[in-house]
Amino acid sequence: MPSAAERTRTLVQSTCSAVLLVPGVEAARPDQLSPEARAVGPDGEVFLLFPADSPVVRAATHAQDDELAAVLEITDVAPVAVPNRIRGRAWVSGWLTCAPGLATEPGCMMLRLEVGEASIDDLWGASGVEAEEFARAPVDPLVAHETELLQHLHSAHPDQVQALAGLLGDRGKGAVASGRRAVPLALDRFGLRVRFTGEQPFDTRFDFPEPVRDITGLRRAMHTLFEAAAH
Repeated sequence: MPSAAERTRTLVQSTCSAVLLVPGVEAARPDQLSPEARAVGPDGEVFLLFPADSPVVRAATHAQDDELAAVLEITDVAPVAVPNRIRGRAWVSGWLTCAPGLATEPGCMMLRLEVGEASIDDLWGASGVEAEEFARAPVDPLVAHETELLQHLHSAHPDQVQALAGLLGDRGKGAVASGRRAVPLALDRFGLRVRFTGEQPFDTRFDFPEPVRDITGLRRAMHTLFEAAAH
């Protein structure tokens, strides 16, 4: 399974929605707290792009040499329609400063969040993450494609996803008999997570034979998975 640090780092570098929580600007509108772009630097710091006149930029500018605490909160929502759609949240806390000269877009300012600690609460469970772990963690190679891939599986291959119930033995037979619908919920280099809907929905993981490194490897892994379910 992916480590808590890898899962957190992947969410930070995904397209999931995020807000930057800074003391003193709680009254700002949610859209004013959402960075227009974000990236992780070579030392694990998080760079956040905001309009130069945004409340968080003003707060960071006024703080100057003082340590301004801030928390980046990321919410991960499944890209397909499914009950209980929020897949998890991550929090990255640290100290915020302005990084003049890094923003290439006119009228914007880049902010630098020096990470102190992080935590995640997702489909795998809840865990804390040290700053050093976050800085070293790899990003899941499928993160840029996961939304498109899950939506494709859901719309173009629902029967094959449903057939994965055959790999679950009696529990899978019961799921099919009760009319539960299989929805692809999450995808990473280790495997596919499917949610079987119904009165008492449940999730199950289908692990790949080995971690995939790219889309080509994913195609082979998914073919193997569907072949196994078909026999």
